[in-house]
Amino acid sequence: MTPPDVPLAVWLLGAFDPVLIAVAVWLGWRADQFGKVFIAAIAALGLSVLASWLVTLVGLPWIAPVSHDTPTLYPVRAIAALLWAAGAYAARRLTRR
Repeated sequence: MTPPDVPLAVWLLGAFDPVLIAVAVWLGWRADQFGKVFIAAIAALGLSVLASWLVTLVGLPWIAPVSHDTPTLYPVRAIAALLWAAGAYAARRLTRR
């Protein structure tokens, strides 16, 4: 069994899911401790996969669809969610000074 060949563009689409970005940035901005950034990333990952799955289930085109025949790329989404949340947390810390 060989692993699937996924183009880089698909990896980037998984990292730039609009729901993932919105939730991660919002929760990362609201976090008052760095440990909460991880919780924000987990919530953003879960909500973005759920929203992508629902949009794909309805049949609408989506930037990062989730279905049984398309790659979901959970690791890419998880790392992206962590980076977006950490970036928002850092930006808020810088603006508070």
